[in-house]
Amino acid sequence: MLRLPSFAFHAPKTIEEAAAILARDPAGTRIVAGGTDLWPNMKRRHQSAKTVVSLRRIEALSGICETSGGGLAIGATTTLDAVTRDPRVRERHPALATAVASISSPVLRNTGTIGGNLCLDTRCTYYNQNEEWRRSISYCMKAEGETCWVAPSSPRCWAVSSGDSVPMLCALGATIVLASSEGRRELSLADLFHDDGMDYLTKRPDEILVEVKLPPPAGERAAFWKLRRRGSIDFGVLSAAVVARADHSVEIWLGSVGSRPVRCTASIEAISGRPLTEETIAEAAAIARKADGANPLGNTDFAPQWRGKMIEKYVTAALREVAGLPVELLEPRHARL
Repeated sequence: MLRLPSFAFHAPKTIEEAAAILARDPAGTRIVAGGTDLWPNMKRRHQSAKTVVSLRRIEALSGICETSGGGLAIGATTTLDAVTRDPRVRERHPALATAVASISSPVLRNTGTIGGNLCLDTRCTYYNQNEEWRRSISYCMKAEGETCWVAPSSPRCWAVSSGDSVPMLCALGATIVLASSEGRRELSLADLFHDDGMDYLTKRPDEILVEVKLPPPAGERAAFWKLRRRGSIDFGVLSAAVVARADHSVEIWLGSVGSRPVRCTASIEAISGRPLTEETIAEAAAIARKADGANPLGNTDFAPQWRGKMIEKYVTAALREVAGLPVELLEPRHARL
């Protein structure tokens, strides 16, 4: 049986108290909400901590409320299941409900939180193994070693960002609120991520993600498609999130193909201002695969060449869905809410 290492544990009741504890030793302290990522990582010695601060007793961090104009604010410790069941989320942002419903399994969605999914540790075939396996290859760059075994000549880590809510929230223009003992600041969710498998978040070590904000819906149509080996439980190896607006502007984001969510800038520029037809959709999907930096590596399930081909397929499916065109069924299927 894998056991947690020893650490000091705190369960404050206010954000201010949690921030004060974190400020004492940011480098040696971990924040936990649902624990579905941190606890297994600590048991496998992927992550360590002298102190763990739980957010679950802070009532102000849980729940969904209205903001001005019909926007929504989602507390960071709101469970994934609560997000999918909220009637306002399902009515205003059904593609987000679909994305969150695709995460893992019902048991873990009842425990895991939206904030935890945004801050999910990056994953890699060479990193997410037991201690003995990792020691046998002299570890990897992300875990005590000096080499990224995905790309041995690379000076950086290529572990993958695989939070399924992230590309959809980025496409919807979500912002987040970070709190520390010095106060609060708000930034675009897209700006939370670094393109580095080790240093994958831009938030300071003394900051806590406390809230996710969604802008009011403006008649947009959105879709989310996800690829994984099984239709449930497994981490995704590719996801495509698309938002199309009445002015023919479009957002296309990919997940699980890089160390941060990938905005398909070239695809967006190629078709923005143009109606979504079979021709423009095919053009955008081809560009997403070839020109937008979405180049999967051998750091997760399935051959990277095949995953690269699937980028075109899944971007096509998401774009066709928002355009109201017939969509080819792609396996494995996931819940369509």
